[in-house]
Amino acid sequence: MPNMFGNVRSTILSLMIGSYASSAVTFPGVKLIYDLGVSFCVIMWVWSGMACMVFLNCFLNWPAESFPAPEDIRYTSKKVKLNGIVTEDKMTGDRWKVEDTMGAKQPEPELTDSQSTTQDSVPLCHSMCSPIFLWSIITMAMTQLRLIFFMGAMNKMLEFLVTHGDPNPSEELQKEVEEQVGFYSSIFGTMQLLCLLTCPLIGYIMDWRMTKCEGENTNTQTDKSQSDPPKRDRKIQKLTNAMRAFIFTNLLLVTFGIISLIDNMPIQVVSFVLHTIVRGFIHSCCGGLYAAVYPSNHFGTLTGMQSMISAAFALLQQPLFILMVGHLSGDPYWV
Repeated sequence: MPNMFGNVRSTILSLMIGSYASSAVTFPGVKLIYDLGVSFCVIMWVWSGMACMVFLNCFLNWPAESFPAPEDIRYTSKKVKLNGIVTEDKMTGDRWKVEDTMGAKQPEPELTDSQSTTQDSVPLCHSMCSPIFLWSIITMAMTQLRLIFFMGAMNKMLEFLVTHGDPNPSEELQKEVEEQVGFYSSIFGTMQLLCLLTCPLIGYIMDWRMTKCEGENTNTQTDKSQSDPPKRDRKIQKLTNAMRAFIFTNLLLVTFGIISLIDNMPIQVVSFVLHTIVRGFIHSCCGGLYAAVYPSNHFGTLTGMQSMISAAFALLQQPLFILMVGHLSGDPYWV
């Protein structure tokens, strides 16, 4: 669907990813409904029914043909449809209507030699074994593990910040722990809406100056004015923007890791903000990097492979959580 928006498709894609990431804001609402006395099974059945409705909607409204990307040669091809042409014989004055053959669907334009080479001659194993893809898998796997572990162990981490590792806290301290953990957990849940508000920023970075670039399918034989300044190649600009977005996101991730080590409860609100921003940014900039480097027919396979490996690596959060609660006595900083 982002291909429908041309040169701002990365912004639209990041907005969609932000809406997906910000869906976690519904969990505080689910907790509130559960606290009101609604059965957990009823909540899950309603949730499953809504998920089935989303799946049915996607199944029924899936387009028959893919939308071409701006660099696709089909993006600039136009179909002219005329109902017919009325002609008149000047000698006899007879008039008749002739059906125009341009009204029929035009065949798909053929790819040029360079485009066909890019799409067909590059094997999938080449893309999967490339250093960029392998490093992106390592980065995404570590990022996913860090972000998901933070969400899963957040209550224990906040509890440790209040008790400072005291194994036998007093009743007053236990009451303070419940209040502080509940308060900051609510703040973290509400902040998930920031994904929707901040994700267009990373999309804007990936779409930076794309409208001023020369199209990949433009004919080089067309006449150009001598006074026109040279335009930058679209692929180079797209790759540069993806690298900037990826570096910016990883800097935010490092900053988040540093701030989460500070033994101060109010400062952790900043780590909540950075966690929410990085969670929405990382998928957008990774997808933009794949779209800039690899052929379009490899994009779906590479994205799915990266998501599967990252999800499998994120399962390490369970042994890490057991290690933190048991051997480390709730201290999250060594993890």
